[in-house]
Amino acid sequence: MRSVRLGIAVMAVLALAAAGCGGNGDEGGSQASGTTAPTDASVSLKGICPDTIVVQTDWDPESEYGVYYHMLGPNPDIDTDHKRVTAPLVSGGKDTGVKLEVRLGGPSIGFEPVSSQMYKDTSITLGQVSTDEAIRFSAKQATQAVVAPMETSPFMIMWDPGTYPQFNTIADIGKTDTKVLYFEGDTYMAYLTGTNVLKKSQVDGSYDGKPANFVAADGKVAQAGFATSEPYIYEHEVRQWNKPVKYALVNEAGYPFYPQALSIRAADKEKLAPCLKKLVPLVQRAQVDFLANPEKTNAFIIKTVKDYNSEFWSYSPGLAAYAIDKMRQDFVNNGTDRTIGNFEAGRIQRLIDIVTPILVAQRKPPKAGLQPQDLYTNEFVDPSIGIGVAAS
Repeated sequence: MRSVRLGIAVMAVLALAAAGCGGNGDEGGSQASGTTAPTDASVSLKGICPDTIVVQTDWDPESEYGVYYHMLGPNPDIDTDHKRVTAPLVSGGKDTGVKLEVRLGGPSIGFEPVSSQMYKDTSITLGQVSTDEAIRFSAKQATQAVVAPMETSPFMIMWDPGTYPQFNTIADIGKTDTKVLYFEGDTYMAYLTGTNVLKKSQVDGSYDGKPANFVAADGKVAQAGFATSEPYIYEHEVRQWNKPVKYALVNEAGYPFYPQALSIRAADKEKLAPCLKKLVPLVQRAQVDFLANPEKTNAFIIKTVKDYNSEFWSYSPGLAAYAIDKMRQDFVNNGTDRTIGNFEAGRIQRLIDIVTPILVAQRKPPKAGLQPQDLYTNEFVDPSIGIGVAAS
């Protein structure tokens, strides 16, 4: 999913360095310094969850994944060799009695899809799996989502508003012959072309994440990306461009998948149920708390990116702050009710209806008779926890 970001990060390294990439010396997320309080029975996971809960992400540290870094307690162990960070799992400053290990994805796992990685390495407790990925792997590597920290996907297509002032939606792009660069293999593009939102003749899957082609075309092409990153990067960190872009979300074109939902291997549900009953509400609360007070966690994210020293990824304070603003405005919310993190069956059925014929045409059919309840469960979500909802 995050492969489109590779080249942008590489090309922006000098600009990021000039911006002063790096943290403030804090050594943790929400508990950046000091010690945690003794384990509190109200949040205790000891003896209920694995001693170390392992979360596999699909990319390097960034604010979009801040909920997990926000749950790390003091003095985390940053393992730069194995690309993981481990610390006591805390909730509201209280030690839960177990550890949390957050692992990097993307280049750190050879760009393996998280679903596949979870079946290769069964030490992973939960992983970030988007709805369309879950459908794709449902036949042989089934996962079930238990909470969705982000309600709406930031997948987007961007363009130069100076070149194309008439564009406001992806469908507007499709009314022209403007070339659209994207990362080959992204399922949403097969949907956009299959429904004639875009023409097959205008899409180009050669995009590798580098800004060179967009810049060289002087804005005469459109390009896929993430609304929480590329618009800021192109305006502030790609020196050859250095001006605003405009974008439209793939979600608004009728592809409403849940991005990077926290998921388990489907067969593990019964075993993990007691743990998930207590853990999932902690994740919900952590997302609410992180969005309200992101500063220490963002500083830690920036520090870990610097410590990992990846050739693929850099992260600046400006980009982290931009991502938080966009998440608050557009991507992290309660959806159609007052609860953060829950799923709508109709929305998932819509994705099954969209993605199944695409996968069948690719001779990679999903599970026969796939139903929404195969892909998600709301039974562990606390309906009383939401953005702007007073704590009970």
